[in-house]
Amino acid sequence: MNWKIIFQLSVFGLIIAFGTVSLIPQNVEPVFWVLIFAFCSFVIAKTCNGKYFLHGLLTGLVNCIWITVVHVFFFKTYLENHKQIDAMLVDMPASFAMHPRVALALAGLGLGVLSAIVFGLFAFVASKISRKK
Repeated sequence: MNWKIIFQLSVFGLIIAFGTVSLIPQNVEPVFWVLIFAFCSFVIAKTCNGKYFLHGLLTGLVNCIWITVVHVFFFKTYLENHKQIDAMLVDMPASFAMHPRVALALAGLGLGVLSAIVFGLFAFVASKISRKK
């Protein structure tokens, strides 16, 4: 496993995490993620010697941690700029309504795991498309 490349590529997730708190609107965010997934997947395909899916998956999981921590830490600012998330939190069960940060963290981790799987698939496909030097 190339932990150095996993950590370095996960910094894109950290940058997007801070960007989505107040700068990047929720409807534009998926475009950024597709571009990041594609770029990072080709970097993984070029620099790693195997286990491409696992490298992508682990990079996605580290991204998930960055994003969840930043969104929970800047909870109020994040909700002010993401009214859709605020509306979803209102519809949560009463136990989560009392602890909206916990609900946001659980939702973030769940979506993060799903996106990490997609990231792994991107890396696997990129390994089949790209050629090594």
